[in-house]
Amino acid sequence: MTTTEAPRGGAVTTTRRAPAAPPAGGTTTRLAGSRVPVQGRVRPTQIPVAVYAEDLILQTGVVQQLRQRPEVELLSEGDAGRAEVSLLVVDALTEAVVEHLRRLRLATSGRIGLVVGQFEAGGLQTIVENGVAAVLRRSEADQDRLVHLITALANGEGVMPGDLLGELLDRIGMLQRTMLDGRGLTLSTLTAREAEMLRLVAEGFDTSEIAAKTSYSERTVKNVLHEIITRLGLRNRAHAVGYAMRRGLI
Repeated sequence: MTTTEAPRGGAVTTTRRAPAAPPAGGTTTRLAGSRVPVQGRVRPTQIPVAVYAEDLILQTGVVQQLRQRPEVELLSEGDAGRAEVSLLVVDALTEAVVEHLRRLRLATSGRIGLVVGQFEAGGLQTIVENGVAAVLRRSEADQDRLVHLITALANGEGVMPGDLLGELLDRIGMLQRTMLDGRGLTLSTLTAREAEMLRLVAEGFDTSEIAAKTSYSERTVKNVLHEIITRLGLRNRAHAVGYAMRRGLI
C-alpha cells in the first residue's frame, strides 16, 4: 500500500492499494497518483481514466469496480495528462475539493466527473464553474453507473441527478431574467427591437411605416431585418415572420 501526501493548502489526498498478481498475458497500467503497477488488458476502445480520491476506502471501492470493466483504462500518475476523463471521489464538497477541481481543470484537457457522498444544492454553481460536467452520488455509484458516467463524459455529454438538473435549469432561468432581460435580450435569439419590427412586418407594414412607428431610420429598419434573416439562415421577411411565429417569439 502506498499513500501520496496531500500538498499544502488542503489539497485532496490520493491513496492507492497494490492489486493482486496479474493474469497471464496482461499488460501493465498504473493508477493515477500511484507507484504500484496494476494489471489489465488495454484495448484500443478503452477510455483513458485518471482516478483521484480522498482516502484509501473511497479509492479502493471505485478502482475495484472499474478494474473489472474492459471499457476503462486506468492511467498512471505519469500518464494522467492524456486522460479523457478525470474522476474525483470525495465525501463532500469542501474547500479542499474545490481547490483540487481548480488544479485538475488546469492540468488536463479531458472532462471531469465528481462522485460525492453529501452534496448541498448550493454547490452546483461552484462545481460547474470548476469544470465538472457529471455528478454521481456515492450511494448510487455501482459499477454500471460509474461506467455510464465515464462513457457519457468521453462522448461530450453531461450527467446530473434529477434534482440537480432541476436546479441547473432554475439557475439558467434566473440568469435570463437578471442578466438578459434588462438589456432587451432573450434566449430565444431575438432582441426586443427585432421582435417588435417582425411583429410590424407580420401586420403588413412596409419599411417606411415601421421606421415611423419605431422612431428608427428606414436604413436601420432594413439593417435590423437583414440581420435577423442572415443570422437565422432564412430566405426573406416572410420566412422570418413565419419562423418567429412558429416559435412563439412574436
